[in-house]
Amino acid sequence: MAEGNTVELDKVLLIANGDKVTVGTPTIDGAKVIATSKGEGKAKKIIVLKYKPKVRYRKKTGHRQLYTSLAIDKIIEPEAIEDEPKKEVIQSGT
Repeated sequence: MAEGNTVELDKVLLIANGDKVTVGTPTIDGAKVIATSKGEGKAKKIIVLKYKPKVRYRKKTGHRQLYTSLAIDKIIEPEAIEDEPKKEVIQSGT
């Protein structure tokens, strides 16, 4: 992802704001995170060594995982369901 692009993440697992913590099951409906890309990079190289004794087989390879660095701009919490007025259900008598 190019540097400076904006990303909207809609699968939010947990939001903590001071003492108020909201945990999703598995995600929080209506919550979003707006982030800006800071560019791509490569992680530290890991060495993979394959070895079989007694058959003179040795193979050494390396791997560097690609990643995208993000800067969080805004966390949008879902509207509180408890604050909404409850709708009354009117049953018609027949």
